[in-house]
Amino acid sequence: MFVPILLFVLGLVLLIKGGDWFVDGATGIAHRFHIPELLIGATVVSVGTTLPEVMVSATSAVSGHGEIAYGNAIGSIICNTALIAAIIMAIRPAKVDKKAFLLPVLFFFGAAAFYVGVAVTTGYFSRWVGVILLAVFAAYMALLVREALKAPNQRAEVDEPHEQREFGKDVLLLVMGAVLIAIGARLLVDNGTLIAQALGVPESVIALTFVALGTSLPELVTAITSLVKGHGALSLGNIIGANLFNLVLVSGVSVVLSPFAIPAGKMVGGVNASLAVDIPVMFLVMGLMTIPALVKGRLSRWQGVALLGIYAAFCVFQFVG
Repeated sequence: MFVPILLFVLGLVLLIKGGDWFVDGATGIAHRFHIPELLIGATVVSVGTTLPEVMVSATSAVSGHGEIAYGNAIGSIICNTALIAAIIMAIRPAKVDKKAFLLPVLFFFGAAAFYVGVAVTTGYFSRWVGVILLAVFAAYMALLVREALKAPNQRAEVDEPHEQREFGKDVLLLVMGAVLIAIGARLLVDNGTLIAQALGVPESVIALTFVALGTSLPELVTAITSLVKGHGALSLGNIIGANLFNLVLVSGVSVVLSPFAIPAGKMVGGVNASLAVDIPVMFLVMGLMTIPALVKGRLSRWQGVALLGIYAAFCVFQFVG
């Protein structure tokens, strides 16, 4: 047990340092090209912090553990929203750029409707479903790149060699941060899962809670680092983008590599708990976070408190129900 605990701590340290570098590089690039922080957070940062989910879910699907790939995607969305975003809102509620916020929100709910429609009607995610999800991811990225290119070029005149050197440093920080995040998350999830299994925690619960929380730690570290550095918009954009990527990129890659059925777990009123509880909670927490923000143009502390309460109840249900 000593070695897994030691590697678990090492993974946490790598995550923290990787998150620090990743935020510095992402914000540097955003400022250099005058890209809104919410936009860079919803693309580059989100892809980087979603890498652990991609690796864990793809590996799980290929090795025949579709329930982990499925539970990790849904559980990570709930964790990102009701724990990580909730902490941000409870500590430092901020204004929202509704225009930049709208696109990832619309894409998320559109992808979620398709995802849930497949789950309810067929109960099976075939390879063509994965192809469609990846096509949605490609369309989303293309739209964001187009919006970024349409932004007016208002860069100040600076010395070119200096600019090139600084840009290279930002890119290096971004890449190295992503690498440390991926390695750290893998160490933390693998060894954390060993610790959880040693304590007798069921695999289905591990997928929706422990693995989801472990692979969401990059988002948590990035969010906290962003808040400390005063980049709240970056952390919010990262979470919205990461939630979308959990549906279209993480699930898409997993399903294309190895199609799987919805895991047959516990039942609630004669209905699979995933359809009766997990998916409705996913929609509830995303709606609670995004709808008031789109209407009022800002986040509120009460949203964070409410989301934390929902996440606590969700975890109690998983372990006690």
